[in-house]
Amino acid sequence: MSLQNLSAFPRLDLIGAPTPLEYLPRLSDHVGRDIYIKRDDVTPLAMGGNKLRKLEFLAADALRSGADVLLTAGAIQSNHVRQTAAVAAKLGLKSMALLENPIHTRAENYLSNGNRLLLDLFDTEVIAVDALHDPQAQLLEQAERLEAQGFRPYIIPVGGSNALGALGYVECAQEIAHQSEGAVDFAAVVVASGSAGTHAGLAVGLEQLLPDTELVGVTVSRKAAEQAPKVHSLQQAVATSLSLTAQAPITLWDEYFAPQYGMPNDAGQETIKLLARLEGILLDPVYSGKAMAGLLDGIVQQRFRREGPILFVHTGGAPALFAYHLMC
Repeated sequence: MSLQNLSAFPRLDLIGAPTPLEYLPRLSDHVGRDIYIKRDDVTPLAMGGNKLRKLEFLAADALRSGADVLLTAGAIQSNHVRQTAAVAAKLGLKSMALLENPIHTRAENYLSNGNRLLLDLFDTEVIAVDALHDPQAQLLEQAERLEAQGFRPYIIPVGGSNALGALGYVECAQEIAHQSEGAVDFAAVVVASGSAGTHAGLAVGLEQLLPDTELVGVTVSRKAAEQAPKVHSLQQAVATSLSLTAQAPITLWDEYFAPQYGMPNDAGQETIKLLARLEGILLDPVYSGKAMAGLLDGIVQQRFRREGPILFVHTGGAPALFAYHLMC
C-alpha cells in the first residue's frame, strides 16, 4: 500500500535523517527474545524526543499561517513543551506555555530542573495554571489575550497530538518499514500511549506497511477504556486526511502507569536501571520507562500475538531524570 498522499502536507525538515533502529543484544540475552529499539530519543533538537516529528508538520503550518507565537500546554516536566519551545527558538518565534503540576509536588527539582530548566534557556513565557482541566479552551482563551496584544499565536495541542501532528508518526512507520525490510520481521511494535498522536500515527502507517506486525500501546496516563477512544479518533482522522481506511484494532495495556501520570513506579524505575546497565540507554520515568516495563512483562506473560523480534519506539524524555531523581 502507498502513503504517497503524505507528501502533500508541508513540513519542516527538523530531523534531517531517519533515527537509528538498533538491536539490543544484552537486553535480548537477558529476556531471551530479540529486542530492537527505534531511537526517537536522539532527534537532533533540545536533547531529542518524539514530539519533533509532530512539530515538523505543526510548525510548518504555523509559519504558513503567519504566526509569531507558538502556544502550547502541558505538565511542568513536559517533553512536548520543551521541544516546542526549542522549535520556536530555532524559527525565531516567541514561545508561551500553560503549565500544570499534575502530581502536586513541592520538590524543587521537579519545579525548576529538567525540562523546566530548559524552558528558561529557550526564553519561554510560562503561565502557571492550577490544572489543565480543558486545555483546548484554556489555550484558546490565552490565544485571544495574545491577539489583543497584537500577536499572531498558533495553538499547538497538548502533545502535538492532532491529525496533522500525528502524520509525523506515519512517517516514522515508513522509516521502520524501510529499515527492517529484508532484515527483520517484527512480531510487535511497542510504544507509550499518552496524548495518542504517536500511537495513532504509527497505527495508520504500520497497518499499510507492516500489516502482520502487532502494535501495542502502553498507557501512561489513563485506563484503556478512556484511552481507546482518543487513539481511535485520531487514527480515523489521520487515515481520512491521507484518503485511507484504517481498520487495525487498537491494542492498549494499562497495567503499568500507576499510580498516575507523571508519578514514577517501581517497575518503571527498575526498567530504567536495567536499560542503563545493560545497554547504556536512558529511559524516562513518565513514558518510556513504564512502556518498556510493559514490554518486558508482556514477554513474561506471553501477551504478544506471535513469536519473533519486538521493536520498542523510544520516545525520549531523558531530561526528566534530573527532575525526578529524588523521587525515584
